[in-house]
Amino acid sequence: MASAEQTKQQLLNGRISRAGILSFLSAQGILVFFLLSMFVFSLFSEQFLSQSNIMTVVRQASIIGIIAVGVTVVIIGGNLDLSVGSMLSFATVLVVDLHDKIGPMNAILVMFAFTLLLGAVNGFLIGLMRLNSLIVTLAMLSVIQGLVLIYSGGQNVDIANQDGTWFPFFGRGYVLGIAVPVLLFGLLALLMQIVMSYTGYGRRIFAVGGNPMASVYSGIRRNWCVFSTYLISAFCVACAALVLGSRVMGSQNNVGQGYELLVLAGIILGGTSLLGGAGSIWKTVIGVLILGFIQNGLLLMGYPYYTQWIVTWVIIILAVWLDLANKRKRLLTTHS
Repeated sequence: MASAEQTKQQLLNGRISRAGILSFLSAQGILVFFLLSMFVFSLFSEQFLSQSNIMTVVRQASIIGIIAVGVTVVIIGGNLDLSVGSMLSFATVLVVDLHDKIGPMNAILVMFAFTLLLGAVNGFLIGLMRLNSLIVTLAMLSVIQGLVLIYSGGQNVDIANQDGTWFPFFGRGYVLGIAVPVLLFGLLALLMQIVMSYTGYGRRIFAVGGNPMASVYSGIRRNWCVFSTYLISAFCVACAALVLGSRVMGSQNNVGQGYELLVLAGIILGGTSLLGGAGSIWKTVIGVLILGFIQNGLLLMGYPYYTQWIVTWVIIILAVWLDLANKRKRLLTTHS
């Protein structure tokens, strides 16, 4: 009898222990994967954990991170923005092309104005017209890329007098020893974290994304909240274009191609729910850096650049699976 009771207790303890492990993996699986990746990369490359390489990764990830800050706000509000890649191409080509024609300051102002206008179009169609955000932004991705090709004539653009302008400051400069792209990324993330966590506007965005109908009945102007999130996203894209254009001092007409996937990967890694109503700017920053370090590690190990897309896809699937597992409180689900 005692032996049967002991066996029963051991089975119960085993189930509890297994449930605890599965719960931990579903909640912290991405972090575990990242730490294991860091360990493996450090074994194969002594340069991986060097200070210079870490700063390089953070600087390179800043462009994706700046865009991800804005898109995180859109996703928390219950929508998507797949047009950011083409919008980045448009804004970068525009500011670089206008630099020599109207001067750097005017070029920056015009670029911000037109990029915000594109964001307003997204916001109008999705927020005010209530069209599906996936369809609208996917269509805008194609439309904006077409506008870029029409504007540039299919040609790449460059700044002629690269030595006689202050424009490179945004992409190559330093302030107090910190690279300007990193500083801009950090300041935007800090500002939006404060806005989303400690202001009434941020609480309204969470409410709209979490339960749109309840937010409307609560007196929240849902349409205008959604509209504003796309303006924020467009503003962040314009900031990223400023960094990208001033770093390269030129632009290909498809320079932003694929950025929407990388941005989404970083956001999902940070734990922001694609269903809306949940997420954090700081976690997005962490997700973007995780993605950057993994891609850098693959390059240092000698893998070609295109393998990053395969790994990015795997990371997205893994992150979504673990997010669902965390909500279900189990890694796998069974159907009868």
